[in-house]
Amino acid sequence: MIEPTFKTFSSINDQVVLDSIKNLLQSVNLNLDPNLDHIIVGIVEKEIIACAGLDHNVIKCVAVHPNYQGSNITLSLINQVLELAHDKGLHHLFLYTKPENVHLFKACGFYPIAQLPGIITLMENTPVGISHYCNTLVKQKKSGTCGAIVMNANPFTCGHLYLAEQAAKKVDWLYIFVVSEDASLFSSEVRYKLVKEGVSHLKNVIVLPGSAYIISKATFPSYFLKEQTLIEQSYMAIDLLIFRQYIAPALSISKRFVGTEPYSEVTNAYNQAMKEWLQSEDKSTSPTITVIEIARVTHDDDVISASRVRSLLMQKKYQQVHALVPPSTWAYIEQHYAIKNQ
Repeated sequence: MIEPTFKTFSSINDQVVLDSIKNLLQSVNLNLDPNLDHIIVGIVEKEIIACAGLDHNVIKCVAVHPNYQGSNITLSLINQVLELAHDKGLHHLFLYTKPENVHLFKACGFYPIAQLPGIITLMENTPVGISHYCNTLVKQKKSGTCGAIVMNANPFTCGHLYLAEQAAKKVDWLYIFVVSEDASLFSSEVRYKLVKEGVSHLKNVIVLPGSAYIISKATFPSYFLKEQTLIEQSYMAIDLLIFRQYIAPALSISKRFVGTEPYSEVTNAYNQAMKEWLQSEDKSTSPTITVIEIARVTHDDDVISASRVRSLLMQKKYQQVHALVPPSTWAYIEQHYAIKNQ
């Protein structure tokens, strides 16, 4: 079998090349993901016979032409992606594949984390990644009834505060995970700081930084692509199964709290998916988690949301922002926005 020549693209301006990649993916029942940072193609006699894409630290769109399957081309292709990721300083990698192809990627050094039978499997390039993360969580484990909130808090608002206060009343201990992905107006470091300061008066609340295993581009890329009308249910399921099978048991979490969502299609769909994947006994052998929705708090006849705050910040309506955020968030905004921009 001829070893292909590999070529890397960060963008594809050649329509012929683009069509060839799409046709290759379609031959294995895949579509081209529009959010790839890079795509590597394998070429034999001027024909594209293999491809793999990299979206930050997630490998997607892996395909080998049916005529070349069963060879070592998949291994060579993945090695090319690993080298590219390494050059970019990306060492912890994730990969989505169909369950029937898991064995191919095990041979490339990937290990399955969560699977939607017959649909999709999420893998990572370490055998100890998820277990190591859970071991760090166990150190925070408390006795009694434990609940959790996962929030992006971009930024932390009075709405987030209300949700935390109400949830804290219903459990002995409440864990708040702050999404760590830096795909927001406020950095992960700032968001974590503002949440921690905002709930410091709640003595039974523990704030934890998120990870690649909680609403990240690896587990739930659709969350960061809210302009898309098509919501990938499989990503939601994978994210929630990881929470149920790994994270919740590590901290004995039996309840997950969420605010009602009247506006965001993605967030509302995620809330509904929680009830399915966390509460249903037939979705996992792990213990069920009760999902508790808490009505969003309002101000001036509209819900308080981070998106509303961001919109007001863009319009430099700082006094309106003042009414929607806790003092600690306002102190940060006043320092970094109001004073500088007024």
